[in-house]
Amino acid sequence: MNSSHSKLTDWGLEHISIENHHTILDVGCGGGRTVNKLAAIATQGKVYGVDYSEESVAAARRTNVRWIDLGRVDIRQGSVSQLPFPDGMFDLVTAVETHFWWPNLPSDMREVFRVMKPGGTLALIAEIYKGANTMAAKLAEKYDSRTGMTLLSVNEHRELCTNAGYSDVQVIEERDKGWICGVGRKPITR
Repeated sequence: MNSSHSKLTDWGLEHISIENHHTILDVGCGGGRTVNKLAAIATQGKVYGVDYSEESVAAARRTNVRWIDLGRVDIRQGSVSQLPFPDGMFDLVTAVETHFWWPNLPSDMREVFRVMKPGGTLALIAEIYKGANTMAAKLAEKYDSRTGMTLLSVNEHRELCTNAGYSDVQVIEERDKGWICGVGRKPITR
């Protein structure tokens, strides 16, 4: 998964601003490749990865051992439904190829919102969504009730983000590749 999602991840990250001092969370970090990319960009910040799978956490730690030793990366086991972080901690939260597996998408989006700083950014990046012009998307749509996936259309991604409280919501798609990137910000309250 680390190598097969690399181009998708790069494309998705092009749609957001990542500052060198950012504190970042990658939800569903899998093997840790996105965490590694983010740590290389946020050179004065810290990147956290969280995954519910023990095996993925171990793999992500191996992938990022250098950053962990430098104190720049922390990988934890946990669920998006109850993130093991305090309110308002992150400047940026990414989720690559994971949000369609989240147990309760509306509630989990609010949980991610909780751990973001006011003004923080969320980026949902995936290579499959409802309405994409790929064979994989068509098969996934056909069998989503059997797989447990929650596939959303472009408009449903926009509504999901807006209903969870995000502002400045944008949904970018590459229909022929089946790629989608949903971006939203946590409003700054005055």
